[in-house]
Amino acid sequence: MKERLAIVVGGGPAPGINGVISAATIAAINEGKEVIGILEGFKWLSKGSKDKVMALKIDDVTRIHSTGGSILRTSRENPTKDPKKMQNVLTALNELGIKYLLTIGGDDTAYSASVVEKEAKGKIAVAHVPKTIDNDLPLPGGMPTFGFETARHLGVRLVQNLMEDARTTGRWYFVIAMGRTAGHLALGMGKAAGATLTLIAEEFPDGKISLQQVCNMLEAAIIKRLASQKNHGVAVIAEGIAERLNPDELEILKDIERDEHGHIKLAEIPFEKILRERVKASFDKRGVKVNIIGKSIGYELRAEPPIPFDAEYTRNLGYGGVRFLLNGGSGAMIIYDSGRLTPIPFKDMIDPKTGKTRIRLVDIKSESYAIAKKYMIRLEKEDLEDKNIKSLAEAGKMTVEEFRKRFSYLV
Repeated sequence: MKERLAIVVGGGPAPGINGVISAATIAAINEGKEVIGILEGFKWLSKGSKDKVMALKIDDVTRIHSTGGSILRTSRENPTKDPKKMQNVLTALNELGIKYLLTIGGDDTAYSASVVEKEAKGKIAVAHVPKTIDNDLPLPGGMPTFGFETARHLGVRLVQNLMEDARTTGRWYFVIAMGRTAGHLALGMGKAAGATLTLIAEEFPDGKISLQQVCNMLEAAIIKRLASQKNHGVAVIAEGIAERLNPDELEILKDIERDEHGHIKLAEIPFEKILRERVKASFDKRGVKVNIIGKSIGYELRAEPPIPFDAEYTRNLGYGGVRFLLNGGSGAMIIYDSGRLTPIPFKDMIDPKTGKTRIRLVDIKSESYAIAKKYMIRLEKEDLEDKNIKSLAEAGKMTVEEFRKRFSYLV
């Protein structure tokens, strides 16, 4: 009987998943191995089921690298929360005769893979291919996680369309972009599209974020545009801000549902609607007419066919994962850095403070971020000078004193 390699996909979809599956399957079969695709992540393995699998042949995968989604589907099942589930996973993999396991996913799937590798005690060699449109895994050399560039590419086009619609119709769009912990996608979309401004969680101090402060930042930007005779704009806001909002300001956060990994289901928070209603109410109270539309961009990006960058990138990663495993490696994440495929041991990925995979945040002290801010419309220190503040206060139908009291702390 040939040695078997299994492929598991976890977490949300990302452009390029099928490219990894394709490359890994072809590479393993060419080395005389059988390849088994596990359906829906760890969902069925956690129940001890061995039936939700499919044999993968070269003819099945040879042209899927240019398609979106995942032919193996995916799930957010977390087998690490329950020792019984983890034992079911190990038992099912052993009964399927799996010698090698290649997982594809984000930080949660990477952590699950590291636990499987540890608990297998050498019986199953495990490698992980990092995937997330959030771009929040700490890859060396500034390399993005696969799927990010494709998601940003489509996201930029959508934001540009909204910018043109905003200009044509005289309205504002508040666009919520995916990115639970890190604001890479929101900033990447906003900067490349030339959005009016972009807000990410990293720019706020550690701890809870004030909803009123976020609303004030948006309102100040709108006023600044009105003062220059422009009644339109697009603000891109990272969804991760919602997860850090002070529950005392937003009742819905106290009872929001969480997923298998303990994360707030951000899709359950109508963040764009909340921001729109609060900012518009503030303007309405003063008799300032502003048309604001809330828009969430996220799910539209995840199953997009990969752009050439991600199609090539994922072929490298799929091949690299199989080569690492068949050469006797185990317990590592496969990355591509400076033209070379390199394994990073699971133990080097874990944050000792949290016990979970390390997260890469946007570096707000970087030149890249500083440049992004230079092209945003935000309230600046010079706006509060006597020669400038009067026109802003008038545009917002406020006195100078009211404007200064309301917004000066933002700068």
